[in-house]
Amino acid sequence: MDKKRNHWNINNSYSKLPKKLYSKQLPEKSLNPEKIYFNSNLASELGLNKFSENEILDYFSGNKIPNGSIPISQAYAGHQFGRFTMLGDGRAVLIAEHICPHNERNDIQLKGSGKTPFSRGGDGKATLSSVLREYIMSEAMHYLGIPTSRSLAIIKTGEKVFREREYDGGILTRVLSSHIRFGTFEFVRNYCSKKELEIFFSYVLERHYSDLKSTKNQALNFFDIVMKNHIKLVVDWMRVGFIHGVMNTDNMSISAETIDYGPCAFMNVFNNDTVFSSIDRFGRYSFGNQPKILHSNLVILANTLIPLVSNNEDESIELLKDRIDKFSNYYNEKWYNMMFNKIGIINPKYEDRILVDSLLELMSLYKADYTNTFASLSMDSEYEDNIFKQDDFKKWRLDWKKRIKISNNYEENFNLMKLHNPVQIPRNYLVEIALKNSINGDYEKFNELLKITSKPYDYLEKTKLQKTPVGFDDSYKTFCGT
Repeated sequence: MDKKRNHWNINNSYSKLPKKLYSKQLPEKSLNPEKIYFNSNLASELGLNKFSENEILDYFSGNKIPNGSIPISQAYAGHQFGRFTMLGDGRAVLIAEHICPHNERNDIQLKGSGKTPFSRGGDGKATLSSVLREYIMSEAMHYLGIPTSRSLAIIKTGEKVFREREYDGGILTRVLSSHIRFGTFEFVRNYCSKKELEIFFSYVLERHYSDLKSTKNQALNFFDIVMKNHIKLVVDWMRVGFIHGVMNTDNMSISAETIDYGPCAFMNVFNNDTVFSSIDRFGRYSFGNQPKILHSNLVILANTLIPLVSNNEDESIELLKDRIDKFSNYYNEKWYNMMFNKIGIINPKYEDRILVDSLLELMSLYKADYTNTFASLSMDSEYEDNIFKQDDFKKWRLDWKKRIKISNNYEENFNLMKLHNPVQIPRNYLVEIALKNSINGDYEKFNELLKITSKPYDYLEKTKLQKTPVGFDDSYKTFCGT
C-alpha cells in the first residue's frame, strides 16, 4: 500500500501461483505522458479517486509502480481462428490487484505499455486511436448493462507507434475482476503438471466461484456455471447487436465479462452475416455465428478440465459431454426469452417464437436497422425506414399488438421493451468521427459520444433515432491495433 497517500490496497495473489503462469514485468516508461481522459466515476467506485494530476500521469503511464505491487505479464494460450497458439500478455502489464472499498478484487492493467516476454516480435505498444476506441466501446457496454472490462484512464505516451504508418502511442488502464481466460486454462493444461493444474483451478474457484467449493464435483459444476454465464453474456451481445470480432479462446474471460475490444463493432442493418473485422475474411466471427463459436470455445475449455472431473478419463469425458450437450437448449431458451423482452411479451408461450422468427426474417429481407426498429416498436412509433412501409411488416405489427394486448397492461409491455432495447449505441460512423478528431487534438466528439452512450435507454419525449449515412458500413473495417 502507498504509505504517503492511501490510494492503493494491493494484493498480489496471482504471483503466488506456479511461476510458469506469469513473468515479472515492469512497464516501459513514457517519456512525455499526457493525460487524455480519467474516468472519475469508475475511480470513485474503485476507491482510487484521490489522485493528484501528477499521480495520474505517473501511475497510468507506467512511470511509477504502486508500493507493494508485483507487476506481471500473464501467460496463456488460445485457439485463434481454430488453431492452437502459445500467447500471453504481449502488450500489457498487470500493475496491481487492487482491493476496492466493498472488498472486490480488480486487476489494474496497463495496455500498450511495451514489450514483454510474450510479445512474439511485436513492440508491445498501442496506438492512441485503438486505446480511445476501447474506452468508447467498453464504457458503452457497461452502460448497456453488459458485463465488461472497464476503462480507467487514457494516457498519450508522447512517442510514435509504427503500424502501416506512424501513429501517436497510447496506454489504456483496463479494470477487470481478473484477466484469467479460457486460454489460461489451455496453457496450464498443455504446459503444466496435473498438480499445477489443480493449484490453478483452486485459485480460480476461490477468486470467481467460491460458492462451488462445497459442491461434490467442483470442476464439473464449474464448467456448468461458466457455460451458463457465457450464454447469458453472448445473448446480451445479440440483444444490442454487438459483434466481438475475434472470439478466440484467449479473448474469453473465465468470469464471463467482455474483454479485448479489438475489431469489435455494433451492427446497424440487421444481417446475421455482418462482419467488420479486417482479419475475419470468411465470417468466422460474424454476428450470427457468435453462439456457434461460443459452443466451440466451451468444448475447448471442457477438454482442459478432464483431469479434474474424474480420475477416470472416459468418465470425465462422458460427464462433460453431457453438460455440453445441453448447450443448445440453454442458449435457445435464453435467446428467445431475451427476444420476448425486446418485443414486450409478458408470460410468453412457445408459439410466440413464431412472432420473433417472422420479425427477424422481415428485418433481414428489408435491411432494417436493428437498433432503430426495436426502439421504434418500443415507442409505438413508425421509424422512417423501408420496413415500416411494407404490407407484410404492417400485418406482423397488427398480430404483435393483438398478442401484447392480452396482458391488458400496454404500459407494462412497452416499459419492458424500453429496458431491453437501447435507443443509442456507439454507431460506427460516430466512433470514427470521434477517433479522427481526437487524434488531431479535438476531443469534443469523443466526449459527446461518451455522453450519448452513457444513457442508452433514455427514451425522451423527443427522442431522435440515430441514422447511419447511406453506404457507410458497406466498406467499414475494424482492426486489432497490434
